[in-house]
Amino acid sequence: MLSFRANLSLTLSVLVLAATPAFATRTHHASRNSHPSSIAHSHSSRHVGTPKAAAHKVHGQQAIAPERVTEIQQALAREHYLSKDPDGQWDSGTEAAMQKYQSDQGWQTKLMPDSRALKKLGLGPDYSGAINAKTATFSDPPPISTIPASVASGFTQGSGVNK
Repeated sequence: MLSFRANLSLTLSVLVLAATPAFATRTHHASRNSHPSSIAHSHSSRHVGTPKAAAHKVHGQQAIAPERVTEIQQALAREHYLSKDPDGQWDSGTEAAMQKYQSDQGWQTKLMPDSRALKKLGLGPDYSGAINAKTATFSDPPPISTIPASVASGFTQGSGVNK
């Protein structure tokens, strides 16, 4: 009799353990419209009564700080692309001057300044606070003719490119 109860208990335990995942898991059914905006609409229903603008979180830089705009305007004026006095306002005149500068360099003109344009205007990153600022050099690498032949052949062999 004891073995019958033990056997029954073991059988029921196995059945319960086998059935538990079926009850515990969720099944995700893809909607017919798999467009990301339809997914956002399905989640926005949680925020009942919340205005749509309040539910949307804006990411990234939205505007250029007035101090930085002044620096850019001063650099554009120095390069004769901007004729007005710097005022820290990113207006249509400043935007047009930056687009003209980028176009003259052969770069894509964007509404916001391109990092290459800022560097060329002398407004690139400031490395003066770097740990090795006093000993670091940011010059171009030496010409290839100064590299010893044995080292150059090792570079060629390592790259897998045959001359």
